[in-house]
Amino acid sequence: MTSATGETVRVEKMDHIAFVTIDRPEVLNALNEEGHARLARAWQDVEGDDEVWVAVLSGAGNRAFCVGGDLKATKARETSHSPRPPREGGFGGLTEYFDLSKPVIAAVHGWCLGGGFELALACDLIVATSDARFGLTEPRRGLVPTGGGPHRLVRQLPLKFAMELLLTGTTIDAERAHVMGIVNEIVPAGQHLAAATRWAHEILECAPLAVQALKQQALSGLELPLREAVRATYERTEIQRRSLDRQEGLNAFAERRPPRWSGK
Repeated sequence: MTSATGETVRVEKMDHIAFVTIDRPEVLNALNEEGHARLARAWQDVEGDDEVWVAVLSGAGNRAFCVGGDLKATKARETSHSPRPPREGGFGGLTEYFDLSKPVIAAVHGWCLGGGFELALACDLIVATSDARFGLTEPRRGLVPTGGGPHRLVRQLPLKFAMELLLTGTTIDAERAHVMGIVNEIVPAGQHLAAATRWAHEILECAPLAVQALKQQALSGLELPLREAVRATYERTEIQRRSLDRQEGLNAFAERRPPRWSGK
């Protein structure tokens, strides 16, 4: 296992999984500018490390995944008329990182609000504990979410469900989020990381380059009419077709044995 520790973000790597943890439990893992910058670096590290095939994002402590931006820091910056530093990759370095090829699983517990909810929506899968609560509560504070949440909600949910969340600014529990299609699985309190790790191992049974190709096809194809999406050429699919793992998968099938993926 390898790990890197910062004041606001921890990254631990083990068995092809990168565990990325927002570590500000004293403020319910609200992100200040340092947190945004450290998370952006964490995602760049995940993308650049060929030994990382899946990532799991979680929040430290027992009260929250992430409640969004640090509003005290925002108010202090605006009072001093200081410009907001640019955020590479959007909120938490992820909401505008559209080319991240590795799948990301959000392991959510407790409060998942505002930008924290937008972070979770930017992940590929969401596992949540039964005590989790989700919402874009910004309009109740006179604010507007800017991390892509409104655009993801109307693409990921039936429109009426999306507008329910956007126009009321209310929070919903894990069960309601599961019914809407936001959450893949609800687990008992305290089991979110174990469940996310189980999902990660399910993904690891697949060839990593094939997973990356499928992620690129699915998300890039959303921007195209169906006819064009089906006929388009995708870079990661071409890489997968030339990969050693493709041949390994065929050999393993013929030899009736589990495949041994190399990520090459």
